[in-house]
Amino acid sequence: MDTAELGMRLPDLLKGVRLLKQRRAHDRPGVPPGLVGVLTYLDGCATGCHARELADRTRLDPSTVSRAVATLVADGLVERRADPTDRRASRLTVTDAGRAAVAETRDWYGRVFARALVGWTPGEVAELSAALGRFTRDIEVALAHHDNLEDAR
Repeated sequence: MDTAELGMRLPDLLKGVRLLKQRRAHDRPGVPPGLVGVLTYLDGCATGCHARELADRTRLDPSTVSRAVATLVADGLVERRADPTDRRASRLTVTDAGRAAVAETRDWYGRVFARALVGWTPGEVAELSAALGRFTRDIEVALAHHDNLEDAR
């Protein structure tokens, strides 16, 4: 296993992600740049969630989430609703416009990936998808394990 080679490929992967984000923002500006992930995570919360939960899920600093949510609210993609169990808190929910923007963004990514992976077999695409999912989960586990080891010292 050549993990050093994998580490050398990460900058290329990140460059590809940046290119995707830049092009999507240019082609489909329905979601402000850099906020697709936050909106997508929030869309996955069936009953909405608190900003604190959103920060935990996205692994973003609460102040970053606060600014992101303010932008998404101002753009009409997210709304704050009073939390019935805690009057001091609000739940964040995706609006109909936000759901449409998420769906359009997924479609856009699907079209781009279909063009990029035209020479790949369905099995190769499935293997890549599964490997990326496993890779990101395992990185989180490895880093959490490392943090726990550091805490134990």
